[in-house]
Amino acid sequence: MKTPVGLVTVALAVAILLAVSFLIATGTRGEGPAFDSSAGELEVRTIARGLVNPWALAFLPNGTMLVTERPGRMRLVSTEGQVSPPLKGVPDVWASGQGGLHDVVTDKSFAQNRTIYFCYAERTSGGGRTTAARAKLSDDNGRLDEVKVIFRQQGPLSSGNHYGCRIAQADDGNLFVALGDHFTHRDQAQNLGNHLGKLIRIAPDGSVPPGNPFAGRTDAKPEIWSYGHRNVQALAINPASGEPWEIEHGPRGGDEVNLVGKGKNYGWPVIGYGIDYSGAKIHESTAKDGMEQPLKYWVPSIAPSGMAFYTGKLFPKWNGSLFTGALRSAMLVRLTLNGNAVTSEERLLQNLHERIRDVRQGPDGALWLLTDSSNGRILRVAPASK
Repeated sequence: MKTPVGLVTVALAVAILLAVSFLIATGTRGEGPAFDSSAGELEVRTIARGLVNPWALAFLPNGTMLVTERPGRMRLVSTEGQVSPPLKGVPDVWASGQGGLHDVVTDKSFAQNRTIYFCYAERTSGGGRTTAARAKLSDDNGRLDEVKVIFRQQGPLSSGNHYGCRIAQADDGNLFVALGDHFTHRDQAQNLGNHLGKLIRIAPDGSVPPGNPFAGRTDAKPEIWSYGHRNVQALAINPASGEPWEIEHGPRGGDEVNLVGKGKNYGWPVIGYGIDYSGAKIHESTAKDGMEQPLKYWVPSIAPSGMAFYTGKLFPKWNGSLFTGALRSAMLVRLTLNGNAVTSEERLLQNLHERIRDVRQGPDGALWLLTDSSNGRILRVAPASK
């Protein structure tokens, strides 16, 4: 018996209406259904969109987010997704190649002093360099006041690549700043006479604090804390130990997770686990006396970016984990830690198909992500039931 055409049409219309209603009700706004994980199903919710290559996110005490866009803008975004106009007072940046406005962090005493720190690619005669600055966010949240450059990278200039440019503030208030090798000058990462391929440690005013390992040497820059880095794209203080950890890009293979020790040499380009983009050999070997081994490395590369040690309550099973985004592999990665050892890896949100530029833990205990695109989004990741 044939079903009347009219009944089929009505049934199809009802099915479409139900499907659309379901999509609206779920609130996923294009992300799709909940995502599986070892902590149960995850809900990924878009908080804001339309940001141009957002690079870094920092939370203010009231939960508002300070977000940088690589072309040179800084904005405030509320937890409901309201995006402010660009803040006034941001210095000119060289938005070319991989360079632009990069990391931003709030001072530990922001509630009292409204101070922030940020870094960016600054153009100078012949190329670019990484520059770090401090400023005060105005009381009306509309501009940066008292902007002051506190550090400028010295050494051969960049044509537009490998700026590094991540910042982390230690418990003592001093700042660690990651500086890239500028790509074409990779051998300079072993030269203590400049800042290429280095992690530096400076005071909030840019001066050299007591305890830096190379201070007082005529052949070394006093700001240097560690060296032999390639292109650090993630930097954070481990709350369990108070020590800085970094994650850096390798070439074709060899992305690294490192616990950064005072005065240590992390080997680039002498040792490593990758090859050149042409397929040529770069390294002498994978290990050498006097050079540190990574806690973890990836072959092939995932292009990690941003990192957060998780200490929140929304994901009790993940307490103590280290999270990083991935650009090339378009995912969120969770690393299980046992002290300073990386014991396992979980790959999350792979079917989201988004380049993850930054990862932060929010005041609410959720994971907050930035997606790297010309229509970048702020995403909130939480258990599906919360």
